[in-house]
Amino acid sequence: MKGPCCPGRGLITSDDHGGLKAARQAVFGAVPWQRCQFHLQHNAQAHVPRQEMKAYEASAPKLSAWIEANLPEGLSVFALPEAHRRLLRTTNGLERVNKEVRRRTRVATLFPSEASCLRLVSAVLMEISDEWEAGKAYLTFNE
Repeated sequence: MKGPCCPGRGLITSDDHGGLKAARQAVFGAVPWQRCQFHLQHNAQAHVPRQEMKAYEASAPKLSAWIEANLPEGLSVFALPEAHRRLLRTTNGLERVNKEVRRRTRVATLFPSEASCLRLVSAVLMEISDEWEAGKAYLTFNE
């Protein structure tokens, strides 16, 4: 994403997958990163010893240490305008795009070559891009 909220920069939202993180740092090292808040919450739940236990440093030290180390990764979105936060705090937008690509490629079921699959996926992504550019804008920067 580029625009007046982050001139000359962008924002990448993803989960904490090691491969994604390494690729992002190698290729887009200077671009701010927003950890998907949904995935962050699910990762935090793995450190809670019991459902009814509150997350205090004395009663749940693993959770407390994890929160201290990982919570800032989920707060990068607060540097953006409020209207963009809801859309960029999670990977939901990307997951919807992936779901549409899967739906459209399942209909074809069999591709004669890798190139034919690439043509269909490219066409689906161009269609989504055209919709975003022609009025069904996912993000607008006129605020």
